[in-house]
Amino acid sequence: MTLRIPKAALAPEVREAMIKQLGAVPEPNEVLAHHPEVARTSQEFTAGLAGWGAVDASLKTFAHMAVAAQIGCSWCLDINYFQAQHQDLDLAKASQVPRWRDSEVFAPLERDVLAYAEAMTNTPPTVTDELYAGLLDRLGPAAMVELTVFIGFANFAGRCNTAHGITSQGYSESCEIPLAARPGRNSDVVSPA
Repeated sequence: MTLRIPKAALAPEVREAMIKQLGAVPEPNEVLAHHPEVARTSQEFTAGLAGWGAVDASLKTFAHMAVAAQIGCSWCLDINYFQAQHQDLDLAKASQVPRWRDSEVFAPLERDVLAYAEAMTNTPPTVTDELYAGLLDRLGPAAMVELTVFIGFANFAGRCNTAHGITSQGYSESCEIPLAARPGRNSDVVSPA
């Protein structure tokens, strides 16, 4: 897939900061730059998400990756796996998120978070009272609200990226452990490479 809209120019200082931080300018930023107000609002919300701390970072990363694998956003898988490495998260687990149902590396809470992320991503959503109550009991109200909004944002970002034709930029190629492909899916859809 190729970008369905050309990249817009970013201010040189913004470009340089992104390259310094990530090694490359994220294509979503270049696409959103066509509408500076949308780009600014998106960046502010993303920065706000990063500051939330009621839910463990690994659970949020795994949830975002589960959403990305389900909807086919290879860019989201790519960047989240890359960020997992740089946040010192468990890469053996992160690498297995696309095939989490078949993997034995996840603890029960992680499995329920992954199931919740997929249930929220289904159209229509398939969140059950039992799944929600079980997570609420273990995480608490603040963390449950944070996790739910975080998964909603993952759906927003992943669906926008996919609609714009944004795919993996190869961020995860620097990771030691390869990212697993989702069973039953075309591997080039969900693979970050």
